[in-house]
Amino acid sequence: MKDSDIKNSRELFKRINAEFYKRYSRIDDSDEFWDFMAKPLRQSIRVNTIKGEVREVLDLLKEKYGEKFTQIPWCEEGFFSEAKISGSSIEHQLGLIFFQEASSMIPPTVMNVKRKSRILDIAAAPGAKTTQIAQYVNNDAMIVANDVKYSRINVLISNLQRCSAIAHVTMCDGRNFRKYPECFDYVLLDAPCSNTGMVRKNYKYAKIWKINEVLSLSKLQKQLILAAYETLKSGGTLVYSTCTIEPLENEEVIDHLLSNTDARLEKVRVAKGVEPITEFEGRVYSDEVRKCLRIHPQCNDTEGFFVAKIIKP
Repeated sequence: MKDSDIKNSRELFKRINAEFYKRYSRIDDSDEFWDFMAKPLRQSIRVNTIKGEVREVLDLLKEKYGEKFTQIPWCEEGFFSEAKISGSSIEHQLGLIFFQEASSMIPPTVMNVKRKSRILDIAAAPGAKTTQIAQYVNNDAMIVANDVKYSRINVLISNLQRCSAIAHVTMCDGRNFRKYPECFDYVLLDAPCSNTGMVRKNYKYAKIWKINEVLSLSKLQKQLILAAYETLKSGGTLVYSTCTIEPLENEEVIDHLLSNTDARLEKVRVAKGVEPITEFEGRVYSDEVRKCLRIHPQCNDTEGFFVAKIIKP
């Protein structure tokens, strides 16, 4: 039996990975959740305003592909596309557009970055959010784009160049930035995660899911967020995001930061979400995590996603 022959989305995920289904049914057991988890992901694009104005680029796209673009509510440069534009398209090759999942556009929008500031993207590859930040400051800020792997650095540099986005690229373990306290006005930590929110893009993320990997990632994320907070100036903004619906990688990481620092949270409500989790598996988290944005696929017909906005007093 092929996956496409299974009509019931619950049965599909039970077949792919029973432990995955069992765990995330405890977080959201609605039919809508599982139906959207099984549903193909919509294509979404972001217009790169370093290369052209939104309206001008959108008019070019409509002339070529027709009226197949719908505004993404939380990002004025972002559009859902029914046109199925390919990576070989001239618009992509010239850097006029960037293929970026819609919920992934949220972190840079809530950072509210300013020109002439110092900005760190601590886990930057492949560069979608880095290039988005660069266009918001019109290349008029010092941006450090870091990643840990050489292969990912190559992709990052390629995307920066294609989009004419200016950033200083570094390659190191993000935890090493704790050596540079109070250096940055803004820090983005789009943390490495278990990708459970990306199942709609590829079922492999459900198939390869293991709880031991989640536990390992949660430990790493807690170390990374403490390092990110350390490198933030007083009065600065740290945005933490993941493309997972796992509480140990989301609310627990934020609770860990709140328990070990003087950090405070600002409410993030730019898109529809579900109530953040304040208790899971006997763990009780600060009520402050309710200010975070937890997105499940059915909320906006996107990936699952999580965003927290943190201010350093």
